[in-house]
Amino acid sequence: MTEVSAPPDQAPEHTGGSTGAAPAQVRASQPVTLGQMSKLLASAGVRRPAPWEQDFGNLAYEWRRILAEFVGTFFLVLVAAGGGMVAALYGSTVSRGAQVVAPALMVMAIILAIGAVSGAHLNPVVSIAFALRNEFPWRRVPLYVVAQVAGAVVACLFLWAMLGKVGGMGATVPGAHVSDVRAMWMEAVLTCGLVTTILGTASGAQNVGPLSALAVAGYISLAGLWSSPVSGASMNPVRSLGPDIVSGDYAHLWVYLAGPTIGMLAAVGIAYVLRGRGRDPTATRAAQGSLSSFFPIRVAGREQALQPGAPGSSNREAEEHGEG
Repeated sequence: MTEVSAPPDQAPEHTGGSTGAAPAQVRASQPVTLGQMSKLLASAGVRRPAPWEQDFGNLAYEWRRILAEFVGTFFLVLVAAGGGMVAALYGSTVSRGAQVVAPALMVMAIILAIGAVSGAHLNPVVSIAFALRNEFPWRRVPLYVVAQVAGAVVACLFLWAMLGKVGGMGATVPGAHVSDVRAMWMEAVLTCGLVTTILGTASGAQNVGPLSALAVAGYISLAGLWSSPVSGASMNPVRSLGPDIVSGDYAHLWVYLAGPTIGMLAAVGIAYVLRGRGRDPTATRAAQGSLSSFFPIRVAGREQALQPGAPGSSNREAEEHGEG
């Protein structure tokens, strides 16, 4: 009897002496058909949003982010304004170099400490810059700014209680023989460089991970070392606003509101030219933080750690389990 062989694309369903498992193994090794391949490609094109893309919209975590911005700005202004006040109270014990480098080191520490919680903006122009880049939701900007202003004011109140009203409460003012207009343009240029550094190191094109904190701190140090005698190298409206509110002196405040705003807008324009309209996923994560990826949720009565990329880390499940 002539033996008929199976076609190349179809293996025989049964071979002598094989068990019931063999046909399944043979069928599993068959090549994927064109129809099956089309379905696989179609399903592969549907990307499930990453946890940080979903969880930042969960308002249950918002108070943690607001608190992080408050605490971070508190410590930044505590060091920035406190350096000048201590120098005024105790003479030359705190040099000009120390007064500008200390806040930079504090910024680096804060970014590393709370960056995953709130993005560690610590500065209204940074929040607005990320929002203009479509990498931070506009609806969250007002609360961030309120937290930053509150942190700055509370820091200055603490310094007042500890040291008294000395050294102009560490306020930033134009240097000797420097007009307000010249100081404003200096602040604009300095802030443009700062925001360019922040947006650049946060983006996927230039991201350097945790070392972005070092890049930002390095820029703040370098900017302050050469320009602080001219304008105070504030680059941050709330850093200047806090001492002015506590001291009640608003004579030069407009300089430190207008200058950083102009510089921020220029930096956003530069980012548009270099990297397009924004919506960079890497920058979005850096700006918004990834807090909820590290908090546990309750699943079937058990605590289960919620890790980045875990399927149970969506807004809906976090809300259903009452997180926050």
